[in-house]
Amino acid sequence: MKMAALCSEYGDLVQIKKQLMSVISLCKERGLLHSSKWASELASALDRLPKDELPPSPPFTEEDAQDLDALTLAKSYFDLKEYDRAAYFLKGCCSQKAYFLYMYSRYLSGEKKKDDETVDSLGPLEKGQVRNEALRELRVELSKKHNAGELDGFTLYLYGVVLRKLDLLKEAVEVFVEAIHALPLHWGAWLELSNLVTNIEMLKSLSLPDCWIKDFFLAHMYTELQMIKEALQKYQNLIEAGFSKSTYIISQIAVAYHNIRDIDQALALFNELREQDPYRIDNMDTFSNLLYVKSMKPELSYLAHNLVEIDKYRVETCCVIGNYYSLRSQHEKAALYFQRALKLNPRCLGAWTLMGHEYMEMKNTSAAIQAYRHAIEVNKRDYRAWYGLGQTYEILKMPFYCLYYYRKAHQLRPNDSRMLVALGESYEKLSQHSEAKKCYWRAYSVGDVEKMALLKLAKLHEQLNESDDAAQCYMLYIQDIFSCGEQLEHAEVSTALRYLGQYYFKNKLYDEASLCAQRCCDYNDAREEGKALLRQISQVRDQIETPSADLFAPLSNNNTPVRRVSPLNLISFTP
Repeated sequence: MKMAALCSEYGDLVQIKKQLMSVISLCKERGLLHSSKWASELASALDRLPKDELPPSPPFTEEDAQDLDALTLAKSYFDLKEYDRAAYFLKGCCSQKAYFLYMYSRYLSGEKKKDDETVDSLGPLEKGQVRNEALRELRVELSKKHNAGELDGFTLYLYGVVLRKLDLLKEAVEVFVEAIHALPLHWGAWLELSNLVTNIEMLKSLSLPDCWIKDFFLAHMYTELQMIKEALQKYQNLIEAGFSKSTYIISQIAVAYHNIRDIDQALALFNELREQDPYRIDNMDTFSNLLYVKSMKPELSYLAHNLVEIDKYRVETCCVIGNYYSLRSQHEKAALYFQRALKLNPRCLGAWTLMGHEYMEMKNTSAAIQAYRHAIEVNKRDYRAWYGLGQTYEILKMPFYCLYYYRKAHQLRPNDSRMLVALGESYEKLSQHSEAKKCYWRAYSVGDVEKMALLKLAKLHEQLNESDDAAQCYMLYIQDIFSCGEQLEHAEVSTALRYLGQYYFKNKLYDEASLCAQRCCDYNDAREEGKALLRQISQVRDQIETPSADLFAPLSNNNTPVRRVSPLNLISFTP
């Protein structure tokens, strides 16, 4: 897309900068610090405005003037987290700004009391029955104002948050949509709405304002819904439109690559982000996940020490330290830091999931199940928690439960081979062999990450005495492994070679059987069987030699790897 077209699509960048500066001021006045930070980071990525282009101060009404003293005093208390005190001095104020801060102070007071009580009285894995006692009163009051049409964009946002906390999700979605129509530039309302969108159909059904910020929301939603290709395209469009310096966009692209397990690309972007913003803590827990997967101990150690120096009591810092201890196999210490993260923020999705993993390592399946369930309560789209639940029930030898949870994980990650292999194993344990075959073949078709799908499919065919199909799959498996250059590290190659050697021998294809037997001799666990087969072949071999097939050459166009045996039909169990 050309730059001129993009600029016209996103409007004048000068106007966007002005809009962002205005909303920063509005959010700061109301104590909406995260929205203010997001808008500030985005504004700083755009060119500086000359003095005469700076946006004017927001209009000051008669009601604002009447409430000025009370609002100034209450805001000072609010900033020091004295929420009840702030609300007391704002009671009876008439202006929109004062009314929002009054209601928001009451809401935050209830949240603070709830969190304090949770930390004091409950263990990190217990199902908390503590509630924000202010929510019902706030809902009644805000509902009356809403029905009378007296709520502005900020107060609509707060009303939506109250409804969500009370699990009135349908009403919350409607109110958040209303809030972003009333005030499109308030990112907090878009973010709250994103947490309630469960699938692409629901996203398409939403009536969203036609504003440049909508593309940031859609890119975020595509990432959340695992539509990574669409998300990356959106972010690329935004970069080309003039947001190329935005650290927010760089971090989101890095998270998107993390979600599709493009680890090297994600690591490169996180390193770039750390160079641009060395004191950044946001998203560093995701960065640590990548370092953990790559077993980069020194880098993870450096990151953990660095974040402790910046802010040791941030949720992300605790998660990074937890990952560091997990990589060192100190699982009790790792779990302790994930618990600390949850004390700081009980709705931290990553900490619940990672703590589940640690309890799995410690063989504490009941605690792992509780942790994963908490993760799903925070975000039903977290495929890792569904997958983790499947694994815990697999340990408990409960395949029906496994099947349910692996299906949920597969729905969220339809092209993730690990979910498909796990599903196939569950079907196999339940003797649903045709379904298991479909899953294994599908896992191979979408790019088998762990190179296990074909092997499991071959073994299933072998178990069912479907020798032609088993041979076909073992052949594909060997070619797949050899094409990756991993044949020496992969222990199961010898299993495949042993089977193929016997299969070819039974079918009187002695050249192919001989080649497989010779390859068996490269592996300690198959050497004796390989030698025995070579002796058998030499005893019965015909005097007329036939040309050997190159078993390990790339597949021919017809995808039939077994020479002189009729092509095997895999279509019958291809989904």
